[in-house]
Amino acid sequence: MAITAQMVKELREKTGAGMMDCKKALTETNGDMDQAIDFLREKGIAKAAKKADRIAAEGTTFILSEGNDAVILEVNSETDFVAKNEGFQNLVKELATHLLKNKPANVEEAVSQKMENGNTVEGHINEAIAKIGEKLTLRRFEIKTKGDNAAFGEYLHMGGRIGVLTVIEGTTDAEVAKDVAMHAAALNPKYISRDQVSEEEVQREREVLTQQALNEGKPENIVAKMVEGRLGKFFEDICIVDQSFVKDPDQKVGKFVQSKGGKITALVRYEVGEGIEKRQDNFAEEVMSQVNKK
Repeated sequence: MAITAQMVKELREKTGAGMMDCKKALTETNGDMDQAIDFLREKGIAKAAKKADRIAAEGTTFILSEGNDAVILEVNSETDFVAKNEGFQNLVKELATHLLKNKPANVEEAVSQKMENGNTVEGHINEAIAKIGEKLTLRRFEIKTKGDNAAFGEYLHMGGRIGVLTVIEGTTDAEVAKDVAMHAAALNPKYISRDQVSEEEVQREREVLTQQALNEGKPENIVAKMVEGRLGKFFEDICIVDQSFVKDPDQKVGKFVQSKGGKITALVRYEVGEGIEKRQDNFAEEVMSQVNKK
């Protein structure tokens, strides 16, 4: 497979490794991006795989709760300027209200539903597009339901750039649940606990760590023990209950919640535009192209 400059650039952005190392890794793995990341990690060239796609699209996240139901959603716009527009903000709140009341299963179902004004959700968004002048999209949402002896944690960071919704069962203390949501906004855990991590993901990490240790010249008889120790750090990075609590680094998040009589049963973290590739505009070139037309 031909290794393109774009592939090398992408791998470099994801790992921080040098251009030649990235090209070699892609060549060795026949262009497989995930395998190339592992190759670099095994060689100790990449400290960690930055697997999250570049955060690119604009817009906002928003959370609305009522009684035992809550919804978190992301609505995208083309520019940050429009994301701060009052009309856009009103649209987001209207969509949240509709989603919480009607509880559609997914975005496809949501956009075909009728709102109180008789218009479909899709039609309502299109009307906003006509007024605001930018493409607007209801990208995703999740609705959570809790019991009476539970609390929602709602946190919006940077005016909605990151939104986190948590559910803590066993306590009605909303501040505890919000503290957990704030922690998740800062440290971006992928899972609540280790039992949610697939055996395939654990095994893959174990293989990478084993090869990494062998490449460091560690004796084979102690590699297995080292790997299990490093796996513990891996779980700390991705599981919220194993992470050191940002408000009190001396205790784990799981222990903090437990001390309040609670247990984390749901965690949703949205970051605006994650996974969406944004068009790269060169403003200077755009201006010059307009000038040259005259």
